[in-house]
Amino acid sequence: MGGSEGTGVGGFRIARIEAAAYRVPADPPVRTAFGTMHDRPGVVVRVEDGEGNHGWGEIFCNWPPPGAEHRARLVRDVLAPLATGRDFDHPSQPGAWLEQRTRVLVLQCDEPGPFAQAIAGIDGACWDLAARRAGLPLAVALGGAVRPVPAYASGINPDRPERMAAAKRAEGYGGFKLKVGFGRDRDVDNLAAMRAELGPDARLMADANQAWSLEETRAMLPELARFALHWLEEPVMADTPLEAWRTLGAAAPMRLAAGENMRSRSEFSAAIASGAFGVVQPDAIKWGGVTGCAAVGREIVAAGLDYCPHFLSGGIGLMASAHILAAVGGPGMLEVDGNENQLRTFLAQPFPALADGFFRLTDAPGIGVEPDLARLEAARRPL
Repeated sequence: MGGSEGTGVGGFRIARIEAAAYRVPADPPVRTAFGTMHDRPGVVVRVEDGEGNHGWGEIFCNWPPPGAEHRARLVRDVLAPLATGRDFDHPSQPGAWLEQRTRVLVLQCDEPGPFAQAIAGIDGACWDLAARRAGLPLAVALGGAVRPVPAYASGINPDRPERMAAAKRAEGYGGFKLKVGFGRDRDVDNLAAMRAELGPDARLMADANQAWSLEETRAMLPELARFALHWLEEPVMADTPLEAWRTLGAAAPMRLAAGENMRSRSEFSAAIASGAFGVVQPDAIKWGGVTGCAAVGREIVAAGLDYCPHFLSGGIGLMASAHILAAVGGPGMLEVDGNENQLRTFLAQPFPALADGFFRLTDAPGIGVEPDLARLEAARRPL
């Protein structure tokens, strides 16, 4: 998984690891080129040290639909028994230790994604725990500083997207990302409507969610050029060879963005060095946790690229992503789901204020929030 810098944080013994899966309504449903989310699933991780301290983490489980329960059970039945009762000298160690300890299981089950996601959630909870023990905001514990982080509204659906864009602009967001991949005419009409609503200077991005082939992407580039996109995200399959990404990047009039589906430090390093991407987007609850994404974030910024954390889940992971971005620095933006999302607000109380395009983080220890599990429990749907 790799290491990460830390300031003022020390070791601890893991006394308990708990994971709970939740599902709340998605109203309206969240649409992508590959499927529709009719509810919002989430897996919350809590790590305790036996001295009255705790930390919160979150595990990616948007897809497939039954993924939340599976990942929660991975934590409860496999990972928690391995790590409970062990001493670690630094919050970066538990995730790396679990990764090595479960390598055979990952190969045997052929489930690198679910294991990486579950371990990422535990890593994030350990960093939150260590930062709270030290009385430090996570950004400071990572060697950075608490600062406002620029935020953009994401997950904008293809049905009258200009309405949501206008609403999000009124709320103070500084960028807007549309879901595309629903057919040429619909995509172009939606981008035109959003540009007309937002004006020529607004930051407008498009996310194809791997919908197109290389040939289809090349055909779309002239159509997209007139909208002055800040970036085009995952137009082709994430496992497309880097040489093809480089060729596409050279032809594109806007920057290419990817990273949410990369799953190792070496894969990120190769992507950063390739010259194909202007924006790189690790997801701290999908791979690497705080440890891996902070290290990759620094590498991204050092290479002169934008580190823009990918995130479309609940409030715990969102706050961890915000603190990583604050610590790493650079010109990147925080992705914030523009849809109604109880997992976002109920899992991050008090939810940070947004003003003039920036989230204002506080000096509270760790990720600076606590989940309101009672309200979330009242809103949940059966898994």
